Amino acid sequence: MEVVKENIDDLNAILKVKIAKEDYQDDYEKALKEARKQVQLPGFRPGHVPMSIIKKKYGASLLSEELDKLINLALYDYIKDNNLNILGQPIPVPEKSSTIDWKNPGDFEFVYEIGLAPEFDVKLNKKSKAEYSKVKIDDELVNKQVEDLARRHGALEEQEESQDNDMILANFVEVDENNQPVEGGVNHTSSVVNEYFTDEDTKKKFVGLKIGDKLIIDPKKISNGIADMAAMLNISKEAAENFANKVELTVEKIKRLKPANIDQELIDKIYGEGNVAGIEEFKAKIKEELEKVFSKDSDLVFKKQFLNKLKDKLKLKLPDTFLKKWIKLTNPELTEEQIEKEYDQYADTLRNQLIENKIMQEDGIKVTNEEVLEHAKELVGNQYAQYGMMIPEDKELETIAKKIILADEKEAKKMYDQLYDEKLTKHLKEAVKVDEKEMNVDDFYKKANEAVQA
Repeated sequence: MEVVKENIDDLNAILKVKIAKEDYQDDYEKALKEARKQVQLPGFRPGHVPMSIIKKKYGASLLSEELDKLINLALYDYIKDNNLNILGQPIPVPEKSSTIDWKNPGDFEFVYEIGLAPEFDVKLNKKSKAEYSKVKIDDELVNKQVEDLARRHGALEEQEESQDNDMILANFVEVDENNQPVEGGVNHTSSVVNEYFTDEDTKKKFVGLKIGDKLIIDPKKISNGIADMAAMLNISKEAAENFANKVELTVEKIKRLKPANIDQELIDKIYGEGNVAGIEEFKAKIKEELEKVFSKDSDLVFKKQFLNKLKDKLKLKLPDTFLKKWIKLTNPELTEEQIEKEYDQYADTLRNQLIENKIMQEDGIKVTNEEVLEHAKELVGNQYAQYGMMIPEDKELETIAKKIILADEKEAKKMYDQLYDEKLTKHLKEAVKVDEKEMNVDDFYKKANEAVQA
């Protein structure tokens, strides 16, 4: 058995897998004999069906299985032994491969096309500059968070007349072009809050309403997308997408959120009795939490911005035609139009991943099984603490963590990815010159959106 590589260009190549008859003959004959033992046909004793019948009935599928095993092994070994950095998986080229004579099989040659990752280097040093955006945790932001917590722990009180941002419980009845109820149409009671409306004129209509007031309105203008509209009218998403009529809205109740008093009772409700004393300590605790939250966000934005900068600088080329073919092969439900539409985003994601992998490889960044286990133990311990339970002893904690890792492959991968992310971000911050820029939260999120969309 032999594999020969023929380069098309720097990003595309052909692998020819040559299989001689002696490479598969013994295993093929063995498979035929095993099949003969299992096959039961009328007129023949078990295990005594003539081999000519076995070959005629099962020979093609058994030979195909043996050849597949050999091809997969040959491709895997060749790619591994030659350190080929391939993208996707090898794609067979039937028109260039041998035609199989199932009755008289002999030597074969199977041809596969492969896409190769581009060759490049990433040399990080202090000459490289990177912006690190930080949110300014000032009194204004802390006070806003205090107010949000007070609202979150507040209570709804019924009102006689609506103001801005009140919750209105209303009955919705579908009406026709003459504003008459549609027989068998929508008739459902739900709630709306004009705080989330995007149309300013519609917002104003929900101020000054009283119990029993009616409005004829387009439900799309008082819902946040199709899913929200479907829930509001108690219909399916498909029905919501095709909903063309208006509704008559009848106000049944008006409720206004009264924020909780900002006092020790609220503090104890949030952090537990005796853990935080007084308003000043409460605000200091909130500031500490905001710093932790925004620190993680800053890391994410920093990493994304830096990778985008490298991506723009390196301008990595990809085997686009091959990748589109591979995407279609692995996702047959996608149309050619869908693949073309989404390919640029896929390619950018792939470029970022190639750059990340290169940095990790060149700078020896690794995540060990022991580190994942410790991370899992920490997560389990945090869950116990979150619910006020005593954290188990280390040995029991380790047993629980191992069960999670072994039982949930997705969760284990999530932990690996998170640790890789943390290590890579920390490495980047240490390897390059970081220029910290403090900004308000709105400017920060604007910066974050720019980084994500770049």
